[in-house]
Amino acid sequence: MTDNNALLDIASLKKYFPIRQGFMGARKAWVRAVDDVNITVNKGETLGIVGESGCGKSTLARTLTGLYEPTAGTIRMRGQDLFTGPTGKKLAHREIQMVFQDPYSSLNPRMTIRSIIAEPLTTHTSLRGRELDERIVDLMETVALSGAFLHRYPHQFSGGQRQRIGIARALALNPDLVILDEPTSSLDVSVQAQILNLLVDLQQKFDLTYIFVTHHLGVVRHMSDRIAVMYLGQIVEIAPAADLFDNPLHPYTKGLLASEPFPDPDAQFEYAIIEGEVPSAIHIPTGCRFHTRCPEVISECPFREPVLREITPGHWVRCVLPQRGVSSR
Repeated sequence: MTDNNALLDIASLKKYFPIRQGFMGARKAWVRAVDDVNITVNKGETLGIVGESGCGKSTLARTLTGLYEPTAGTIRMRGQDLFTGPTGKKLAHREIQMVFQDPYSSLNPRMTIRSIIAEPLTTHTSLRGRELDERIVDLMETVALSGAFLHRYPHQFSGGQRQRIGIARALALNPDLVILDEPTSSLDVSVQAQILNLLVDLQQKFDLTYIFVTHHLGVVRHMSDRIAVMYLGQIVEIAPAADLFDNPLHPYTKGLLASEPFPDPDAQFEYAIIEGEVPSAIHIPTGCRFHTRCPEVISECPFREPVLREITPGHWVRCVLPQRGVSSR
């Protein structure tokens, strides 16, 4: 899955959370939230990440930004490991930024908008005084907000305006990669469209690379160049957006597409809707992790753990059913 235009290369990435018990806090088990993720993000593209709640997509996003320390694996940006030394961590803090899901809780209610946007600039740059104020006003205007609002507090803005402020803060250091963690899920539909259009315009203007985390398949199809599907901490399918929707190969992907609401009561679904609950990330099923819910399960699925294989150019699947794989990783 590596490309010569690669910006970010994620190899064998794992993030486990310990479950502790007793007075001494002895470890009882692990929550395997992200488990052996391998993926390359190319410069200038939008990579969508989809999956049910609890599949690990937000944990993956937070691990890439350094909010969570990886349990194992490597994250390299232009060939440099991001989390093995002070140089790499400094690069990560400048070049990778995040827009969070909830604009109500991601902004400090005790800080003015000026202070919120100024914080990364005063930490990582030498801008001060008038130059700093000019940069903050420029960022506000970039996201279609007036510089006259700088001394207001977050509670004085609507949800859409707060998300624009979050985007302005993410752009402050001119990052190469912006991770969007469900950036429109808490907004009204009309406001969602405005934010999505703004993100498209900003990507073209600043040559940004996006990782777009969402559960909304319609949005991710509209926004993404490629889409990765996650289930129980692993990527089970990744392909160009059009190919994934037109020719899904993994039974889980087919179930997600069948579950998407469609405004036609007489429509016939091509794929079976997924039934049952997602297994616990503490007690992960043996073999294929999806076999307990899979409508296409065969006898070997509970005993054989599939690898991610390239079935057609650029279309990778973690399943024992497609037998035409040509390589694995």
